[in-house]
Amino acid sequence: MNAVPDRSQLSWQSSPQGEGSPVNSGVFSRWQLDGRVVLVTGASSGLGRHFAHLLSSAGAKVALAARRTDKLEASVRQIEALGAKARAVALDVTSASSVKGCFDELTADWGVPDLVVNNAGITVTRPMLEQTEEDWDLVMSTNLKGCWLVATEAARRMVAAGKGGAIVNVASILAERVAGCVAPYAISKAGVVQATKAMALELARHRVRVNALLPGYIATELNREFMDSEAGEKLRARIPSRRFGELTDLDGPLLLLASDAGAAMSGACVAVDGGHLVSSL
Repeated sequence: MNAVPDRSQLSWQSSPQGEGSPVNSGVFSRWQLDGRVVLVTGASSGLGRHFAHLLSSAGAKVALAARRTDKLEASVRQIEALGAKARAVALDVTSASSVKGCFDELTADWGVPDLVVNNAGITVTRPMLEQTEEDWDLVMSTNLKGCWLVATEAARRMVAAGKGGAIVNVASILAERVAGCVAPYAISKAGVVQATKAMALELARHRVRVNALLPGYIATELNREFMDSEAGEKLRARIPSRRFGELTDLDGPLLLLASDAGAAMSGACVAVDGGHLVSSL
């Protein structure tokens, strides 16, 4: 996995700029998450694991959630070794009882989360005419129903605690454009975008912000071999920037949506794709 910046890299301090300078440590301190309780779903690999490390380096206490907690333990140990607080929590986002149990456990130990990163997702890659009902149900239950269950449970607890909070739903650029052989995935992520806007509307009065992050093609340990292949090079050529994203490209956008730096943002859908969505047809 790509290296995650340590805490010192995120504790921005201004150099002397003279009296009255608009650049000061107070501005950049708004990007910090000191002491905040964070839940990251789908945290056993890829984007979710990276997000957990990033948010812990910004000062948060991070709960990493996945169906199997044994896949989370290495990340928990790595985060703790850097002096941050982390824990593993079992969570099946397709099950309302599992979602409730996850929040019950986390709230009992650390309190109601201040931030939830709704990252759990799955895809089934095959042509539409070969997709089965089981494929559809699996993708929709995880990507869309799971997003809804986690977000609503988080929001209920944030509102009841009177503390407000932030929810970041991880969608995809395929929510706005499509590709072959991933129809249920693209449809589910379009649903996540619309769900984000609906949630933002209803929760704004409760000081709960809801935004979506739309990654483009991001290189991870699972897809780097494809990206280095001939087919991957053809895909790269269609991206205006002519580059695939790296996990660290998501750091700034996620911290913006997660922290007080984005306090006035709700219902926003932020694409991080090297200009892929604005490519010509």
